[in-house]
Amino acid sequence: MSNDFSIGDRVRLIALPPYIKTADPMPMLRSSSLVMLGEEGTILDRRPGNYWSVRFAKGAYLIDQQYLEVVKNS
Repeated sequence: MSNDFSIGDRVRLIALPPYIKTADPMPMLRSSSLVMLGEEGTILDRRPGNYWSVRFAKGAYLIDQQYLEVVKNS
């Protein structure tokens, strides 16, 4: 697992957190069932506390870096 993310990187969810926060100006807690294990998204920006704003198919969420890995281009 790489922790060297950059804005625009494609990342994959490698574990489901117990809950997720929306990446809105006023974040709200949501069920982690909104994203699927293995789902890919795009890094939008870095947030304090090792969180990354990631755009997935169903929205943008704040995800702790421990749950993410960079998708390697083949």
